[in-house]
Amino acid sequence: MDGAYVYIVRCRDGSYYVGITRDTLEKRINEHNAGIYPGYTKSRRPVELVFHQEFQWITDAIAVERQLKGWSRT
Repeated sequence: MDGAYVYIVRCRDGSYYVGITRDTLEKRINEHNAGIYPGYTKSRRPVELVFHQEFQWITDAIAVERQLKGWSRT
């Protein structure tokens, strides 16, 4: 299986972030909240998971992530 999750988190400032992971959702959200990676959510912590969808194939998850990233963050 080449599975993945697409997820949306709500940031402290009320904006949203769309991401993708092959790890568990719990691990990925914890990484966001720990500020491990530079980027959009690091200065907007804490984040809260508000949506996720599991996909069997990473390519399907990437396609949905790209579509969602076209939406407004607010």
